[in-house]
Formats: sequence, structure tokens, C-alpha cells
Amino acid sequence: MDRESAARRASELRELINKYDYYYYVLDRPLVSDQEYDELKRELAELEERWPELRTPDSPTQRVGGAPREEFTKYRHAQPMVSLDDARSEDELMEFHGRVERLLGPLAASGLEYIVEPKFDGTSLEVVYQDGILTVAATRGDGIVGEDVTPNARTIRNLPLRLRVDPPARVDVRGEVIMRVKDFAELNRKLADEGEPTFANPRNAAAGSLRQLDHRITASRPLRFVAWGVGLTEGITFTKQSEILDWLERAGFETSSPRRICRGIEEVIQFYKEMEEKRDSFLYELDGVVVKVNALALWDVLGSTARSPRFWIAGKFKPREATSVIRGVIHSVGPSGTVTPIAQLDPVNIGGVTVQRASLHNYDLVEKMDIRIGDAVFVRRAGDVIPEVVSVIPERRPPDAKPIKPPERCPADGSPLVKDGAYYKCTGLSCPAKLAGTIAQMAGRGLFDIEGLGGKTAALLVEAGLVKDPADVFYLKYEDIIKLPGFADLSARNLISAIEKSKEIPFARFLAALGIPGVGTVTASLLAQHFSSLEELASASEETLMSIKGIGPETAKSLREFFGQKRNQKVIEKFFAAGVKVIYEKKEEGPAPFAGKTFVFTGALSGMTREEAEALVERLGGKATGSVSRKTDYVVVGENPGSKLRKAQQLGVRTISEEEFMAMVRPYLK
Repeated sequence: MDRESAARRASELRELINKYDYYYYVLDRPLVSDQEYDELKRELAELEERWPELRTPDSPTQRVGGAPREEFTKYRHAQPMVSLDDARSEDELMEFHGRVERLLGPLAASGLEYIVEPKFDGTSLEVVYQDGILTVAATRGDGIVGEDVTPNARTIRNLPLRLRVDPPARVDVRGEVIMRVKDFAELNRKLADEGEPTFANPRNAAAGSLRQLDHRITASRPLRFVAWGVGLTEGITFTKQSEILDWLERAGFETSSPRRICRGIEEVIQFYKEMEEKRDSFLYELDGVVVKVNALALWDVLGSTARSPRFWIAGKFKPREATSVIRGVIHSVGPSGTVTPIAQLDPVNIGGVTVQRASLHNYDLVEKMDIRIGDAVFVRRAGDVIPEVVSVIPERRPPDAKPIKPPERCPADGSPLVKDGAYYKCTGLSCPAKLAGTIAQMAGRGLFDIEGLGGKTAALLVEAGLVKDPADVFYLKYEDIIKLPGFADLSARNLISAIEKSKEIPFARFLAALGIPGVGTVTASLLAQHFSSLEELASASEETLMSIKGIGPETAKSLREFFGQKRNQKVIEKFFAAGVKVIYEKKEEGPAPFAGKTFVFTGALSGMTREEAEALVERLGGKATGSVSRKTDYVVVGENPGSKLRKAQQLGVRTISEEEFMAMVRPYLK
């Protein structure tokens, strides 16, 4: 590249990076992934390094962050908050070590001691303590001037308002505002439910939450502060970075952990590799490690460039996010009959793997996030998890972007789809995409209870063409089974015997075994109590079904769609022709083990809807109410419980898990 071409490219890069900086730092809405941004910035730095005269005073390489927002009071840091240079490989860490050795000369002769800490994927914050009291908290901003976010920072629960040690006159504590991975996922779920834009990653969520103009919004967000160093200090001195971290812990801060003191670059690289391997086990999102010369006296010798210190470097992990464009959608049918939208993407490299497809999870989420074909999106790939679309970049939406709609019929067999919570499910009893799953569920404990017929065997039967629908299981012969891999004479005879023994089955268990979307063991039990025969249930209207307490419109529609299909009717007839006998129990007053007991449910239940659970309590003689009082006997706690749990704890009311509740009712589910 000649100088003229380099000048044009440098100008393009400055304009592009400044645009991305504005959206990222000021609007909290990233337009590109960190990987793409870093590559652009590195390209600009390399051009300026080769042709120094191209380096302009306003170049993005000459600053560390974004300009403060006008809505916040500006705060000038007593000491600059500089950014870090990146090392993206072991070789680049070795190069950093070589530079440090050369600059120190004889001072490095006895070997170098480093301290290596996690690099949290959050937003930097400086907190000023005077005489041990928190007085100011400010964002990094451009490294010189940040934003005063003191009221917001005070709402961070683990940030000390007063130091827990004999305080120095002043200490400026520096650290990262972060969000736990599970808290980030829950926040995005709530935002999507409320129709609000979601965050691309925990870092953007932390930055956006910290910089709210209403500190009450910040207080509602699950932020945490992790301290990693200090700026200006008065009345206290340190000789090592490790001493600073130890003192910060005694002062009441959560600090960078796990960390390790390493003697030599080989130990640094070993820890770097260990941390990348274990990154999925941490509560927080990590994007690398920070390598620091431990002795503070050497910091003064090494000094800093205009952008970053020469005594620190960030050892970055392989990226997990990238931006791509959705070109189409595949409607994939899973083993349980759930239809999942899969985005077809422009190929993108994430962490060394080319990604061309990513999960969109479910159609409710697609609608809430307003994801469209043609959209530019953030794609995330973590460990062995299937790549997923985590957010949309609306600023890059083309005018011809098309909404994504759920199909009306199953892509695998054409059966009608029905809504089951957030998901659409196939109602076909013999759908090939879910046949092995349907058979394994049908044969499971508490249903047909066919010992030896699990998921692996069900898959073998389907692959061998021995079953085309679930009823075919009851037509299997010894000669069929003995041919399957892994079966010998005894195991084949045992399976045939188990199938024969299972042919008598109570009505409720038979209903649950059919795999009707929305009809699990609890709902099947409610239906069996209400209807005296399968024929009566199969002919019931949606209105009749919805009149049963615990049966909602989605389940009623699912039942009508299921029993209204001739293909399903024929499979049911095949069950009976094979000798399956449904046992109908006489309707009589059932047991009332919950008589005189009051239940309250809070949070989401995984095995049933709240309406089904309340109906079950009432069927067993109890009472289900919507509020907690001293008269409440049990509060059943599901996922993400609300204020009812706190009220129960305040009143001393007994709380039980969904598993404990199911253990109480299971003996009465026939």
C-alpha cells in the first residue's frame, strides 16, 4: 500500500471508528462486535505506526473511551484511566515480555514477577473514598474526564459506602461494574417481555444500567463492582499490585479472582490457558486476563505510551461474538415436537469456528425482539452451546427486511401446530421428526413403564424402520428385536415381555403417554377425573374443555387439534387392536390429603402451569390463593419468584420447591 492509499484508508477508519464509538459509549448501542471493532482499530494503529504523519490529534487511537454524555456532570480523574493494549495469542504475550525485559535492562536480570488477573467483560468505574467514605464515583469516559454517576453507583449492593479498614485520607479505587451471566439472561428476558430493547452482552448491560439518568432504574439492575486497582492515594502506599488487591479485600471490596502471582512468562501463559479453558465455569463473563508487572517501582521505569501503560497488557481469549446478517430461517422440529426457528447467516468466524446458523430460540422471542430476515445481528457462540442470536442492530436494518412468522403446520409431517407456552409444537402422533422421542416418553416410568425401552432403543427401532408410529411398539416380535445392535437373546425376550406386561394402563397415564402438547401427568389426571372414556374426551368441544378448572385455551385447542386428526385416530385404534386396554376408574370422592391447607404459588413452574397446580390442590381438598398471609400453610416456589417469597419469609410461612410439591401430590396422580 502506498502513502496516498494509506491516507484514504486511515481517514475511512477514523470516520468509521468514531461512529462506532459514539453508538457504543454514548448511546450504549453497539453496531459491531468487539472483534470487528478491535480489528479496525488495530488496522488504523498499524497505518499510523508505518506513516506517523497520518496520526491526527482526533484519531481514535489517541483516546481510550468515549466522550462524557452531556446529561451527566463531568468529573476529571486525578490520574488518567488509560486503556490496555491487547495480546491475542501466546506469541504476543511473549513479545510483551520481551519488550518489558528490554526496557528494564539489568533490572530484569533476576527474573520478572507478574500478577495475572481475570479481565472482566464490564465497564470501568473509579470510586473516590475520602477518610473512608464514598464521595464520588465516575466512569472512565475518555480517560481524562468521565461522568459523575455517584447516585447510581451507590445503588450497587456490593460496593462499600464506607471502608472496613482504618482509612487513608484518600484512595481512588478502580474496578469493573459487571453483571453475572445468569442475571444478564434474566434481565434480557424481562426487557423482551416488556417490549424493550435487549442488550447484546453483559458488558453493554452493565454500562447501560450504570449510566441511567434515573438512579432507581440502576438500583433495579443486578450490578456488581469488582475492584482491580487504585489511582491516586493519600496516606497509604503500596509496593506491589498484589498488596493493593489484598488491601482492597480487607477494605470490603470484591476483587479480581482467581488471580495468580507468576514468576516468568511461562507461568503467565500457563495461567492464561487455564483461564480460557475454565471460562464457562465462572459466574461472570470473562474476555481474557490482565497481565501486570507486580512491582510498582518498575511501573515508573517502564512508563506509558499515549494510550496505555507498558507494564500491563490484556491477554484476550478467543472472541465469542460477531455480527452477521440473517438471510433466511429454517423451521426445525426437535425430538419433543417443538418447532424452533434457526437463522441462516452470512458465514462468520467466531472463536475459530465458521458459523452459518444460529438459534432464535422461539417465535415469541423473535416477535418481542423484532428480529427480521435481512437484519444485522449479534451472534454468540460459547463453548459447546449452539450459536444464538442475542440482539438486533436496528440502525443497520434494510428497508426490505421481512418479519419472521411461525409456520401453521409442522414442517416434518404437515400436522397442525399448537402453542404450548412460548413454543409451537407438532400435534402429529406419528411425526417422524419426534417419533423416537414420543416412543421413549410413552415407554417411560409412570406411563406405559416398559423397562428396557429408553431413548437409545427407541432411536434404533425408528432407524431400522420397525416402527412408523408409537402403536407399532406393541406389534414388535422377538425376531425384530434380536436383530438390533446391542441385543442378545435374553435382552430381546425381556423387552418383548415388558411390552406385553404394559398393555393394561390407567386412563390418565394413557393420555399422558400420547404426547399431546400441553398434556402432562397433572393435566391428564384432571381430564381422566372429568371424562368417563376416551371417546367422550375426544368429542369434547373447546368450550367444554375450558370449563374444567386448570384447562386453558391453549391446552383445549391442542386437544381438539390432536383428536381431530384422522391419522392420530388411526394410531389410537392400532393401540387397541394390538391389545392395549385402558382402565377407567369409577368416579368417586377421591382422597383429600390437603383438606384445611392453603397453598400459594410464586414463580414459574416447570412441570405444569399455575392454573393446573391450583386445580390439583383443590382436587385434593385444599385451597389455592393469590396472596400470602399468616393463614397460608405452604408457598410453592418456582423459578424467579416474586414478592410472595419475601412475604412468606417475613411471616415465617413454610416454603417448598416444585419438586417437594410434586412429591406430595404424586401418590394421588393416577
